[in-house]
Amino acid sequence: MGDDLVHRPVLLAEAMEGLAVKPGGSYVDATFGRGGHARALLERLDARGRLLVMDKDPQAIACAREMLGGDRRVAIVQGTFAHLGGALREAGMSGAADGVLMDLGVSSPQLDDPRRGFSFRHDGPLDMRMDPGQGVSAAQWIARASEEEIATVLKTYGEERYARRIARAIVAARRERAITTTAQLAAIVAAANPAWEKGKDPATRAFQAIRIHINRELEDLEAGLNQAVGALAPGGRLVVISFHSLEDRLVKRFMRRQAQGAPMPRGVPLMEQASGRTLRVVGKARHASAEEVEANPRARSAVLRVAEKLP
Repeated sequence: MGDDLVHRPVLLAEAMEGLAVKPGGSYVDATFGRGGHARALLERLDARGRLLVMDKDPQAIACAREMLGGDRRVAIVQGTFAHLGGALREAGMSGAADGVLMDLGVSSPQLDDPRRGFSFRHDGPLDMRMDPGQGVSAAQWIARASEEEIATVLKTYGEERYARRIARAIVAARRERAITTTAQLAAIVAAANPAWEKGKDPATRAFQAIRIHINRELEDLEAGLNQAVGALAPGGRLVVISFHSLEDRLVKRFMRRQAQGAPMPRGVPLMEQASGRTLRVVGKARHASAEEVEANPRARSAVLRVAEKLP
């Protein structure tokens, strides 16, 4: 796959519009990836501007240091969304950020490198960890998880209709031989899956589910969203790009809760601050254009949402 696809950020123009970048502002790119969004932010910042870039993937952080290490406006931190608050405090930006961008899910370089074990399209070690130095690999988890646990993960994080059937097949297969490669797992899932969506690989949902579970993606996202609210200055923007329905539902509900505040008895006049409202939703959800999807098929499922911190 060419570099132009690997390094193309999704919904770039929409993300910059959502952030409403101020030349002298302070911003966070909480998922550096290979720096597409970060570069666009820096192009819009002057010498007063500041950018904190984060990623849990050590390869992404190495790329950030190589690309931006000499830029005095930039601070680089390895960590998950759950570390956002601490990273901002360390950078002196807590409560003062003008924008936080969170680009969710797995990146193109991670998918395209067979050694990372994310893709059922390339055979490689069954790892799936965004930070290979932390936690257990997918192979280690599959080797010891119960059939019930595997089924629950497939159903909860992959919305897999045949979760129990696939879990049973995985447990049966590991009795015969350890499941250590992506090709092995993909073949087991395909053989156990009697039906799947047209145009999708039968292993799509299972791989998604296991990856989300291994990396604690939804738990980290929820923690990061809460910390982002505290990180923003009044009028600051939170921009989130999601790639599947579980992420997008979580983001949509979070923004709606923060915009509505705590439910109050009817007829009780309250100031906005006292109602518990912290955000206002800005515009409607944005999707990639037909032209962007044609150029980058991975943008097809992308959804971008924007919220603004209330005074």
